[in-house]
Amino acid sequence: MTRTLATGVATTTLLLATTLASPVPAHADETPSVPPGTEATATAPVKVDPNDPDLKLPEGATLAEPKVLDIKSVVEDQSGDERREDTNADVKFALQAEVLFGKDSAKLSADARARINAIAQEIKKQNATRIRVFGFTDNLGSSAHGDVLSKQRANAVQDALDEDLNDPNVTFEVRGYGEQYPIASNATEEGRRKNRRVEVTFPRGES
Repeated sequence: MTRTLATGVATTTLLLATTLASPVPAHADETPSVPPGTEATATAPVKVDPNDPDLKLPEGATLAEPKVLDIKSVVEDQSGDERREDTNADVKFALQAEVLFGKDSAKLSADARARINAIAQEIKKQNATRIRVFGFTDNLGSSAHGDVLSKQRANAVQDALDEDLNDPNVTFEVRGYGEQYPIASNATEEGRRKNRRVEVTFPRGES
């Protein structure tokens, strides 16, 4: 009896050891899982009542007139010397002062003429007759000096445009805003450089 029990125990132990030592083949679940509560359903999560009065206009009310939202496109050359902004209504060119003038000067450089002529050609293409030329500076120096210099620079660009366009029907609005309306921080030279600029704006496709 004792020998038979011992043999049975040994056999059971051997089978258990063999089972534990045998590799179990891996199984991959091919069904993709989703977070709980996000499973797809065949019905809408919220039932909508098409007769709900809150979904209808009050009696006598009308919808507002359709409006086309203004879309702005901005293109800046790699050097940052020139930027063009296009909207549904206007075209704006912003030229950095360094590519137009010497330091603290309102005299156009030789390279400035080609840039201004390119703007004049775009004005002709758009058939624009009302042109705004605004000058801006950074906040270095006195505010009064910036006002004068920005106006002188705007006048210089306007004169060159007028010469290139040679059109008596074109009218100009010329202003010098000095350090007002910065487009970048004046705390860094990079920002101040962007603020020293002349902007030329005109309507798109004016007839």
